[in-house]
Amino acid sequence: MSEQVPWDHEELTVGELAARSGVSVSALRFYEREGLISSRRTAGNQRRYRRDALRRVAFVRVSQRVGIPLATIREALAALPDDRTPTARDWYRLSRAWRDDLDARIEQLHRLRDHLTDCIGCGCLSLRKCRLTNPHDELAAEGAGPRTLLVED
Repeated sequence: MSEQVPWDHEELTVGELAARSGVSVSALRFYEREGLISSRRTAGNQRRYRRDALRRVAFVRVSQRVGIPLATIREALAALPDDRTPTARDWYRLSRAWRDDLDARIEQLHRLRDHLTDCIGCGCLSLRKCRLTNPHDELAAEGAGPRTLLVED
């Protein structure tokens, strides 16, 4: 078990940040490459993260968990003044803005769940049923793939 990082530590090593956040070192490096978190380099070229990186990592993880794409998360973090860490008020504002997108995805998942056993959205696994819901492959005019289950961006 790793040692607790003292609260008076101003900066964390990548290993300390990984242990405290529950995110692997490789994921933290990826987050940094993607501009989600930042570090400074010591004279020995080691990463050092400000302590508030813990909140940024938590923000990223929770956002990902509810299905927010990394590009959207990056935009949200970049919109914060002075590259600051999100506050509870920021989270409230951003989560409200993401609500419509999440509702649309929930609806898409409900449709998928409800039609999963008998149809793949006219893409097509059930020729008998598709003759009723997609006669003569009319949905092909709307584009490729499972048209009844796809939601356009």
